Amino acid sequence: MKSTAQKFQKSNFKKVFFSFVLLVITSLTFAQQPSAFEVKVIGKGQPILLIPGYSCSGDVWNETVNHLKNNYELHVLTLAGFAGAKPIEDEEILKTVKNQIIHYVKEKKLNKPMLIGHSLGAFMTLWVQSTEPELFGKGICVDGLPFLSAIGKPETTAESLKSSPQYNKEMVIANFKALPNEGYVANMTKSMLYQVSDSIRAKQIAEWSYKSDRKTLGSTIVEMATTDLRKDIANIKSPILVMASLFGTKEASEKIYNEQYALLKNKTIKVADSKHFIMYDQPQWFYKEIDAFLKTK
Repeated sequence: MKSTAQKFQKSNFKKVFFSFVLLVITSLTFAQQPSAFEVKVIGKGQPILLIPGYSCSGDVWNETVNHLKNNYELHVLTLAGFAGAKPIEDEEILKTVKNQIIHYVKEKKLNKPMLIGHSLGAFMTLWVQSTEPELFGKGICVDGLPFLSAIGKPETTAESLKSSPQYNKEMVIANFKALPNEGYVANMTKSMLYQVSDSIRAKQIAEWSYKSDRKTLGSTIVEMATTDLRKDIANIKSPILVMASLFGTKEASEKIYNEQYALLKNKTIKVADSKHFIMYDQPQWFYKEIDAFLKTK
């Protein structure tokens, strides 16, 4: 009869073997997947992931990168399908982005990387941190919300929106594809002036949008609009700085943001005298706030 030790060794070998096989399969799965984002790494020090907003290039962070690069290792993302980056064909693009950011941090063995996200990037910051709260350090959400569709209507649910024709993904994608190329940048520039004060910045954002994949634009806006993270953010353990733009008045912004972030425990909410692109409209205020927050223990 086999000894107890031999049985234990055989059992232990099986566990190690199957763990190894699972690791190989997981690695191959990610290796075969098209990348959900492009990355530029700049600087040295504690790692920070910078995630741009809807349709924007990672270049939206250029000035922020110049401000931080002497003290931090900056991983600047451009999401697939945005601003000329190669799109991916996944049914749920943002969920794939979320999963691949988590995988990237683990694969690169980044130690408690911090996150700075704008708009959709802020939403993604909340999503990855609430999914893997032990993996990340501090987060900065620049004018982004856990559930965009509930602004002014906190009773709104993701399920109610998913059944609405307005949020039908195929229809929204078709609408984006139907937009004519002629006049796209000029018309988008006018729209962007509601989100940023500088007309040169507005045109640059419009050009990023023009270079973006239309299917990605349609899919991701619906995905974000129908994903509610208001309860999930209760999982986040690291401190979060939330920067809000003006929704009419400072008081109105504070009300909206406090409603949306009610379940996030360790948060600081600051309202900027700014439109949506706070890092462009109020750069000195922005740098002062992020410097103080990142340095605080």
